[in-house]
Amino acid sequence: MRALFLGLVSLLGTLSVGTAAQAEPVHGIAMHGQPALPADFKSFPYVNPNVKKGGKIAYGVVGTFDSLNPFILKSMRTTARGMLDPEYGNLIYDSLMQRSRDEAFSLYPLLAETVEWDDDRTFIQFNLNPKAKWADGQPVTPEDVIFTFELFRDKGRVPFSTRMAKVAKLEKVGDRSVRFTFNDEADREFPLLIAMTPILPKHATDMATFDQTSLKFPLGSGPYQVAEVKPGERIIYKRNPNYWAKDLPTKVGFDNYDQVSVEYFLQDNSLFEAFKKGEVDIYPEGSPTKWARSYNFPAVQSGAVIKDEFTPKTPSGMLGFVFNTRRPIFADAKLRQGLAMAFDFEWVNKNLFDNAYTRTQSFWQNSNLSYLDTPADDRELSLLGDIRNRINPKVLDGSYRLPVTDATGRDRNVLREAVTLLREAGYSIKDGKMLDAKGTALSFEIMTQNEGQEKLALAYQRFLAALGISVSVRTVDDSQYQQRSQSFDYDVIVKSFPSSLSPGIEQVGRWTSAARERQGSDNFAGVADKDVDTLINNILQARTIEDFTAAVRAHDRMLVSNFYLVPLYHISAQWVARHKHIGRPDTVPLYGYQLPAWWDESVQ
Repeated sequence: MRALFLGLVSLLGTLSVGTAAQAEPVHGIAMHGQPALPADFKSFPYVNPNVKKGGKIAYGVVGTFDSLNPFILKSMRTTARGMLDPEYGNLIYDSLMQRSRDEAFSLYPLLAETVEWDDDRTFIQFNLNPKAKWADGQPVTPEDVIFTFELFRDKGRVPFSTRMAKVAKLEKVGDRSVRFTFNDEADREFPLLIAMTPILPKHATDMATFDQTSLKFPLGSGPYQVAEVKPGERIIYKRNPNYWAKDLPTKVGFDNYDQVSVEYFLQDNSLFEAFKKGEVDIYPEGSPTKWARSYNFPAVQSGAVIKDEFTPKTPSGMLGFVFNTRRPIFADAKLRQGLAMAFDFEWVNKNLFDNAYTRTQSFWQNSNLSYLDTPADDRELSLLGDIRNRINPKVLDGSYRLPVTDATGRDRNVLREAVTLLREAGYSIKDGKMLDAKGTALSFEIMTQNEGQEKLALAYQRFLAALGISVSVRTVDDSQYQQRSQSFDYDVIVKSFPSSLSPGIEQVGRWTSAARERQGSDNFAGVADKDVDTLINNILQARTIEDFTAAVRAHDRMLVSNFYLVPLYHISAQWVARHKHIGRPDTVPLYGYQLPAWWDESVQ
């Protein structure tokens, strides 16, 4: 027996040594598999590495801002764009690593020169670049990293405030390294989220007032500094000529303007007019009707404005009327399905959008992560277990599609099917009204944010009126919309759920029980379902691409089967109009065009 015990000790010691040996410094990490680029890569493949920097660009957005702090709840959706921005780039704050937009989910060096982790991802260690500096010239230190995560834990907003909950130990290692050791709550994606977290300077951040909105110019380690602010109207950034990372491979070809300005407008019509006049340089277009009909002004005809169309290789995502299941009337999935069936997409597409859109059937449509046309295999069925009994059989075999109507707005066959579902949910039509067993009329409000959403909601209102359902439509201003969205104060709301080829922790914020009552989360549907929680956990814990794909498909099937929203539509293209002096690379990465890699042609 003693010999067996000593043998086990010896074996465990060998395994421990082997695990340690695998924790060698590497230049990049990937969610699944290995990063595509070698350690000696010179730049990302979708940038112009020889671009001449200079000039300026003016972006335009609809909205306002009252703070320059993007990390606190009070300014969650009203911060100045560009501070921490997936579209315009993180102009002020660098993160530990930089994401490649040409891979599903891979990260490369930024503040961290190299990284170490083990196969089980029980820890990750970032070895900081000795050249990393704040804009005031002071070095970025492990103490800054530790300070940032503790500050976010105590005074930050979700998701930054929750990250330390998965960290068992955060410690400085040597002179310039910091190690995160994780507890049992951490998943396999979590180390990558840590790596993408922006870092703040300990010496220039006031912990006492951090959770208050502020227009004080922040200090960062990023490529730009705030130069001018007109509250709620304009923010101007100027490029830091001494930016420490300008020659890093992950930064070559980026941050090409000497000046970046963000102009704020109260309405999209005002923004579009400013673009036509040249006051704004770029206008991403989301309306197919407008793209086809509204770009006939002189600057387009003369070639001064260029229309670009891009085709990313990413999933469709999901746009829809979201039912707030915190409201008792939306608790029944049969009722939600009946309401979804009543939406006449074909009428909307024909009469409002010149048949430009495709109906969205899956959260990951146009990718191999979608359930469409793919029967659940043994791997997926094993992940589902008894949950498979809650999946629509046609969704389970991949054949389910939303009904196609005759585009009249009153397709009797489809409406009959909707009525059947509503009857199963306990409703029936009496005297032209849809009533429950107690005689209470089925009625609710759709909250919209702009004219486009309102037009769509009014169409849906007419479709539901044919079933005796009373729907009111209320369009509110931007600030009220954001406040009510954060506090879940609505019956039905229009929301978009973008999808990537590497879904992960964002699914927790959108669909899990833990996020249901957390104000400011993206769980707009109010989902609290242990089976949904299980399926999302399967995604987070997947070790192989095969397990990951099966887990996402299972999750997709569950969301589709439960009709938390009325699926609307999507387009496969990205449309952007730009003034001619704004140049762009010829190569388009996996995730579509990347504005931080564009430049001002007038300085070339």
